[in-house]
Amino acid sequence: MAKLQSLDPNTPMHAQFKEKTGPIVLGNTFVVPRESTESFLALFHRQAEFMKAQPGFVSLQMHKGTADSRLLMNVAVWESTEALARAFANPEFQRIAAEFPDDIVSYPHIFEQIDA
Repeated sequence: MAKLQSLDPNTPMHAQFKEKTGPIVLGNTFVVPRESTESFLALFHRQAEFMKAQPGFVSLQMHKGTADSRLLMNVAVWESTEALARAFANPEFQRIAAEFPDDIVSYPHIFEQIDA
């Protein structure tokens, strides 16, 4: 399973699930060894197809760092923290998540839009 790390150590993602708000954006930055990129993306695609079918899902985009970066970043919009938390807790999501190799590091964090 990928190693989950907190982007903000003071506010880990699972603590963010307690904040009842929406719509929200899940930003998840992955550190992926170059030799694992293709297999990571194939597994991520399977997981994304599952998430797209969940209630409250809005949209998803995957981005790759430039200049031969090892970083990939998923940006997913959800109607609410509750919808995202339910999807994360689903046994099928957990089964797929367990398939990610141990050499992947994931930095998930939940955001909400503010006026600029």
